[in-house]
Formats: sequence, structure tokens, C-alpha cells
Amino acid sequence: MSSVARDRVRELMGEVMTAQGRSLPADDGAELRTIGFRSLDFSELALRVEDELGDELNFDAPGLRRIATVGDVLDFIEQLQTA
Repeated sequence: MSSVARDRVRELMGEVMTAQGRSLPADDGAELRTIGFRSLDFSELALRVEDELGDELNFDAPGLRRIATVGDVLDFIEQLQTA
């Protein structure tokens, strides 16, 4: 599987946030709850990454429960691409 660079995933995450009238902070430690990034937003991000990859990301709900920050999202997407 090809991969989408971490910076590009961050850009896509910013696009998802902008579409909802919010902005993505520069700090990877920003809490998702604080910035209003919800599970539906994560689903939209995953679809955008899949479109760029031309392949599906396979992930499970328990893995998603550990995600709390912007950096966690970026790490999770990065790990999925190398799995």
C-alpha cells in the first residue's frame, strides 16, 4: 500500500475542520474534545485518506477509543498505513 505523508493527513484534517466552520490548531497536543473533532469528523478524514491512498484503511473501534489528541489521530493514521 502507498502512504499519505503525516503533513498531508494534517492538511486533510484541517480541511475536515474547516468544512465544519472550525480550525485545526498547530499544536498536536490539542485535545479533540476541546477543538470539537468528533467521530464523524474522524470518519470523514479516514475517507479522504482512503481516497488519496486508493485503498481502504482497516481499523477497529477499540483503537479509536485511545485517540484523544490531534497527534493521536496523526499517529493512528500513520500506523494504519504501515500495518
